[in-house]
Amino acid sequence: MTDLLKSVERVKPNPAVPPLRPGDTVRVYVRIVEGDRERIQPFQGTVMRIRGGGINANFTVRRIASHGIGVERTFLLHSPRLEKVEVLRHAHVRRAQLYYLRERRGKAARLREKRLKSRG
Repeated sequence: MTDLLKSVERVKPNPAVPPLRPGDTVRVYVRIVEGDRERIQPFQGTVMRIRGGGINANFTVRRIASHGIGVERTFLLHSPRLEKVEVLRHAHVRRAQLYYLRERRGKAARLREKRLKSRG
C-alpha cells in the first residue's frame, strides 16, 4: 500500500507553473467548462501564500475586484485546469503568508518591487 502512495506522491513539476513566491504578481490562466463549451479565463493578482504538500500543493491569489471588494482564489499547483501562469513582477516581502493585505486598502496594500542587483 505504501508503494502505491509513493508512486502517486512522486510528482514532477508542472511545466505550466514557474517558480512562485509570496508577493509575486501573477496572471493565472484557468480553463473553465460551461456546459459543452470550454474557455480560458485569466485571474491576475498577488500570491498570498503557497502551501506545499506534494501532489496537494496549492497557492492562493488575491485581487481587488470592482468597488474595492477583495477576491481570493486558491489553485492546485498540479491541476490540469491550469493553462499557464505568468509572473508579472516580484515583490520584497518578509512573510510566508501575506494575510495582512486583507486589512489594507489602496496605496497601503502596495508591495515594494524587488529589483535585480546590478553588477558594477
